[in-house]
Amino acid sequence: MKYIALLRGINVGGNRKVEMKRLKAMLESMGYTNVSTYLNSGNAMFESNLAQEEILKAISKAFTDEFGYEIPILIKTLGEIEAIVAAIPVEWQNNKDEKTDVAFLFPEIDSEKTIDELPVKREYVDFIYIKGAIIWHIMKKDYNKSQLNKLVGRKLYQLMTVRNVNTARFLGDYKP
Repeated sequence: MKYIALLRGINVGGNRKVEMKRLKAMLESMGYTNVSTYLNSGNAMFESNLAQEEILKAISKAFTDEFGYEIPILIKTLGEIEAIVAAIPVEWQNNKDEKTDVAFLFPEIDSEKTIDELPVKREYVDFIYIKGAIIWHIMKKDYNKSQLNKLVGRKLYQLMTVRNVNTARFLGDYKP
């Protein structure tokens, strides 16, 4: 089965540095096949016959052993990522005028109700919930008015890992 590992909070602002070559080598040493990484933000694609929960436990332990600290990790099947990407309207883009992000949700907050807890002015942001993610779209001229930037300081933010729409679409197209 094809899987995507989403590592939260690495290589952000010079903290928790993780070299992707080293992450790839770690995953390969664990027996995963067709391992590749994408960007420096903690996206790893691989194949395994193990179940998601087994993979999550194994990668979490191996990561801590290899890098010396714990991080939140989500393991998604390629099918789950494809379903999330399919829910993104084609016209929602990242460009000079608009911004679209996918917040992959940890199980504790994987609910449509989570949208109501986001500290934003809803008149400026469009949201879509699909199992496993909240997708948001905003015109860049409205970003500050939306107060979307206030999400970063919230406990809720610690229970999601955000990727821009281009990264999410790339992951959904994963072909080993």
